[in-house]
Amino acid sequence: MRVRLAPSPTGTLHIGTARTALYNWLFASRKKGQFLLRIEDTDKERSKTEYTTNILEGLEWLGIEWEGSPIIQSERIQEHRDAIQSLLDTGAAYRCYATDAEIEAMREDQRNQGKAPRYDNRHRNLSPDQESKFISEGREAVIRFKIEDETFITWDDLVRGQMRWNASDLGGDMVIARRASAMEIGAPLYNLVVVVDDAAMEITHVIRGEDHLANTAKQLLLYKALGLNTPQFAHTPLILNQEGRKLSKRDGVTSISQFKEMGYTAEAMANYMTLLGWSAPEGMTERFTIQEASSVFNFDRVNKAGAKFDWDKLNWLNSQVIHSWSPDVLLDALKPLLTQEGWLLPEHEWCISLMELIGPSLTLLTDGVKQSRPFFEKPVLEKDAINQLEKEGAKQALKCLLDHLNQDPWDGIQLDQAKELLAKSAKSANVKKGLIMKSLRAGLLGCMQGPDLMSSWSLLARIGKDSERLTSCI
Repeated sequence: MRVRLAPSPTGTLHIGTARTALYNWLFASRKKGQFLLRIEDTDKERSKTEYTTNILEGLEWLGIEWEGSPIIQSERIQEHRDAIQSLLDTGAAYRCYATDAEIEAMREDQRNQGKAPRYDNRHRNLSPDQESKFISEGREAVIRFKIEDETFITWDDLVRGQMRWNASDLGGDMVIARRASAMEIGAPLYNLVVVVDDAAMEITHVIRGEDHLANTAKQLLLYKALGLNTPQFAHTPLILNQEGRKLSKRDGVTSISQFKEMGYTAEAMANYMTLLGWSAPEGMTERFTIQEASSVFNFDRVNKAGAKFDWDKLNWLNSQVIHSWSPDVLLDALKPLLTQEGWLLPEHEWCISLMELIGPSLTLLTDGVKQSRPFFEKPVLEKDAINQLEKEGAKQALKCLLDHLNQDPWDGIQLDQAKELLAKSAKSANVKKGLIMKSLRAGLLGCMQGPDLMSSWSLLARIGKDSERLTSCI
């Protein structure tokens, strides 16, 4: 069993493409088959090397591995042209000399009559004299594949069951090569090259989005005309936005690299994408690794209806993944983000203590940067922190606390020691203990919400920043 992903490097790795890759990989893993990769770069104007790199890096980040080196479609153009020539030789394809202006006039007339635009096959049966006349006029020709309107195309879809497509709904004879001068074959087009490449790669199952249903009907006709083995097809549901429309760039984040930059983990992304259209079997929790999913994945549990993207569910899964990590694993994940801020990390044990402090409250990895900031930079006081420090007795209480610290400085603090210092300072300043604790939080962290105060104080004290912070706000 051989499946493939065939992305076009005309943009970054889209979540829909990544979900398709994941379903292919899961199916191949379950069936002990092979997952291959083909880069469809025949659109030379829009294809870019950086997009290919983005796609490969995104798949690797998600943990999706492929067999061998990626097939580069543009390197196979001669095979594509050979297939087109064979269709010309058998009469299954022909040269069409209709100009763009003639095609547009035809479509305009169809629109005016309330008909769906379609090619009227006007050059299907040109005589040699007619063809010679067009050539003498200097016309270039596309190559069209004949589609008989009376034909019905059927296949057993792994997701949608028995499919039946009327060839008359496919828009007339299909262009399979772009314009070129007489007797030449122009650039081969998508439906033709996909069929030739899938056959050459011995692909047994084509798994892709439901937006390819019409393409499948056309491609099945090409498989038959070329005498090639036909793969099985599975058309997965589209990923929809909250309004029920296909998720697009207009909805904001759609690229896997963007999700990574936002602070989502590879495990949570792969987990969530698996659930976008597939339901876990009874007894299996919704949180799993792709290795666990591969042991039970099948198309019987893939839905036909579109899958709505749910940020809350993705955030929950991401938080569960992060909360399951040990402090060492979290530090490894956060270290690149922290150093990217220009921060020099203290010794390892201090960093581990910081991870233990902030880890349980993180939803995104980028939250870890935000929550770590007060431990590396003097915080900008938020409005509620400013208000707290302006309360009567607040600064006097902090001054008393600072005096006690200066008398007996320490680089670590025990809970009973901290309580004793706070009690002494509150008594000296003649204020309630609650006031000094809230003011301490405001002075140390710059905000009234956040990680545990005593643990935060201890961490700042270990790097000598607690006295510095308190001095600056008195």
